[in-house]
Amino acid sequence: MAERRDPVEARTDGSTDLYEISDWEVRSGFDRFAVWLYEMVVSAVRWGVITLAVLILIGQFALGGFGLLADPRVGAFVLLSVVPAFVLAAYLWYADVTAAEPLEALVATFLLGILFASFAGILNSRLGGIASGLGSGFGAVPVLGVLALYFLVVGPVEEVVKLLAVRLHAYRAESFNAVIDGAVYGAVAGLGFATIENALYITQSVESLAQSMNLIEAGAGITTVRALAGPGHVIYSGFAGYYLGLAKFNQEHAGPLVVKGVTIAALIHGAYNTSATVLVPAVAEVLTGVSQFAVFFGFVVVYDGLFGYLLVRKLSKYNNAYRDASSSDREGTISSERTEFE
Repeated sequence: MAERRDPVEARTDGSTDLYEISDWEVRSGFDRFAVWLYEMVVSAVRWGVITLAVLILIGQFALGGFGLLADPRVGAFVLLSVVPAFVLAAYLWYADVTAAEPLEALVATFLLGILFASFAGILNSRLGGIASGLGSGFGAVPVLGVLALYFLVVGPVEEVVKLLAVRLHAYRAESFNAVIDGAVYGAVAGLGFATIENALYITQSVESLAQSMNLIEAGAGITTVRALAGPGHVIYSGFAGYYLGLAKFNQEHAGPLVVKGVTIAALIHGAYNTSATVLVPAVAEVLTGVSQFAVFFGFVVVYDGLFGYLLVRKLSKYNNAYRDASSSDREGTISSERTEFE
């Protein structure tokens, strides 16, 4: 799509001063004030969102949501639960053939992924009951309520929240200078989200199960389950992040591209949650003698393997195009140098 230009600008040869006619630049003191005020408002909104997320997280700690997290054994469970997700995010970072992303931007995105998970928790709890109630016809068809919950609330909310963690900081940085960077930062945001989600699940499960078994036994099972669930967040937000990167370099289609990325991520996310909730127990019940955990393990391996492969293939296509473009550029430079000396 060609760049849109005002008719006045399109009909001039560039020698006419079109300041505040069809063009604009910072010239006057009032112009500088307008730029300063805009930047102040944007900065205030950004820091306001971050502050709100911090306060919510502090509130969750104060209300006991992470009461056992200070226990070194529980902390170890949480760390172990995110190892597969960390390995996958690290692989996506390594697979990026463009300039490596700086540690500062990666850490900031990871922390924002942790912080903004609190928004998802509130929205899921507020909207989830409404969606499942309406979707199921107020209990008439329960499975439709599950579909409504995961596809209309949990999937979209969590993917938008993770994308916000990328958009608020890394997206604005100079280091975000390639489409594929969106997938890398999206994966890191997913890792942060998975970390705090796993921490919440593990602490709550340990608190409820520790009455009937020791802490190690109580934590080992839920840690294994959460370790299987974590990579999914990296994959989903990797897709959404890739399209955010595509949007950054295609501003005329930025909105639809972001929507496409979030929709893809939300659909994959919703299908995973629905299958794990409905399909896995049903299959385990049919396959007499096979534990539900074994069915869940097989499902996760196949599901995450499929969509992980599709994500890696998408990134590989970008990397191949990057290498081809770099090779052509080098050949053009060599050809130009030879011509110069002939």
